[in-house]
Amino acid sequence: MTTDRFESLRAAAGPVSRETFMGLESFESTFRRWAPHINLAAPSTLPALWERHILDSAQLWRLAPKALHWLDLGSGGGFPGAVIAVLARERPSAHVDLVESNRKKASFLQTTLAGLQCPAKVHARRIEMCHAALGVPDVVTARALAPLGTLLTLAEPWISGGARALFHKGRDYRLEVAESGAAWKYDLVEHCDLIAGEGVILEISNLQRR
Repeated sequence: MTTDRFESLRAAAGPVSRETFMGLESFESTFRRWAPHINLAAPSTLPALWERHILDSAQLWRLAPKALHWLDLGSGGGFPGAVIAVLARERPSAHVDLVESNRKKASFLQTTLAGLQCPAKVHARRIEMCHAALGVPDVVTARALAPLGTLLTLAEPWISGGARALFHKGRDYRLEVAESGAAWKYDLVEHCDLIAGEGVILEISNLQRR
């Protein structure tokens, strides 16, 4: 079973060490201990936590093989930000900023990622309050946070400054793309979601208001 899980991680994220795999299993274990006390994820998704959340987050790693600075918006229980932070231990000089306004969730993230010695910082603030405080990252991420048009508004300072966005979206993503086009222009690449099947990962760059 452990071998199968390790190979599933490598299939999603690309080549990673067994040490990183063990780090993600440790995160999973800690997540399960905290989950009954804090609403870190929908209870119905916990039986498939490894596939539904961890692998689904880890697949972003292969889409930005040279990125050193990541910014995760609305991190919640840590997907994808905490997973990227564990993976970032393999990449010298990498750093992940996680923005989560819920202080209980932010405390979980800070405590867990510090224990795993991840190159990460958790910001317990609203996203809008971080625009001036955080520099432009290589990649900005968000998962299950808001409709695409709202995400673009929240992430505009970073994407328009040169960052690429990698946003998880579900089966109705085409409608969100079409609706966002009324206010925004941007370059778009659609990546198949290797884990969720019908979902996609939208890669967005060169964002401009119409």
